Amino acid sequence: MTAAEEADDAGGLRISVESLDEQGASLGVALVAAPDTGDEVIVSTSGALVFLQPEAALYLADKVLDVRDGRDGGLEFAVHGKTEEPRRFDEPRSS
Repeated sequence: MTAAEEADDAGGLRISVESLDEQGASLGVALVAAPDTGDEVIVSTSGALVFLQPEAALYLADKVLDVRDGRDGGLEFAVHGKTEEPRRFDEPRSS
């Protein structure tokens, strides 16, 4: 997180459901100062905070979130089932 220095100690990454259809969810990711009321708070092994909107927490309950260094120097996020290969958020869903 490049803006981590600007967020206070309670800040973290918030994942929310932007839209949901029969093929899956479109997730939004934002750097926020604090969790919203009702958000599930997860602390990574490195101490980073991730806040899950309740709907996102339900959708991601059986999923794994991977975060990797991206090709452009930023971060890339991938969500996949616990036994599936990772799929980046911006990759199309298979039918």
